[in-house]
Amino acid sequence: MKFGPLKIRLYGDPCLEAKSKPVKEVGPVERMLISVMFETMDACRGVGLAAPQVGINEQIFVVDSGKEYFVAINPKILKSAGTDVMEEGCLSIPRVLVDVKRAKTIWVEFTDMENRQVRAQLTGITAKVFQHELDHLHGKLILDYLPPKERSRIVGELKNGTYTGNVLGEEDDQRKKI
Repeated sequence: MKFGPLKIRLYGDPCLEAKSKPVKEVGPVERMLISVMFETMDACRGVGLAAPQVGINEQIFVVDSGKEYFVAINPKILKSAGTDVMEEGCLSIPRVLVDVKRAKTIWVEFTDMENRQVRAQLTGITAKVFQHELDHLHGKLILDYLPPKERSRIVGELKNGTYTGNVLGEEDDQRKKI
């Protein structure tokens, strides 16, 4: 049975700036939410989706990086190594791309859908997606990585509808949206 896709919350929605609460236990309601989050992410052609992006401030996100497909509940980064800068988009800030410096390799811990603790080493795009989605759980967006003046300018342009720089065009690969 399908329940989605859900509506993606857009920049300016207070849910995107709030810190998410830990999940006590994964039960039927959480499993249904996760299923619909995967459906929503796929419908939007994204590679990751955090619960706050669909209006739920719980520590849950889903990932389909093309290499990895998983759900992370109450995720943590235990350690990281190396850094790299990558242009990122976000389903909650359509058409905007921002260069973000992130760790190349991360060692993580999270709970899966069956309430099992998972520890993993992630690299490449999967590591980037994990970090991006974890930011959402802390109320942080890609715009927060911009220098203050540039952030203010872009936010102003987004609010009044005049933003034209660094846009993800229709001809570009939509899978860049994290």
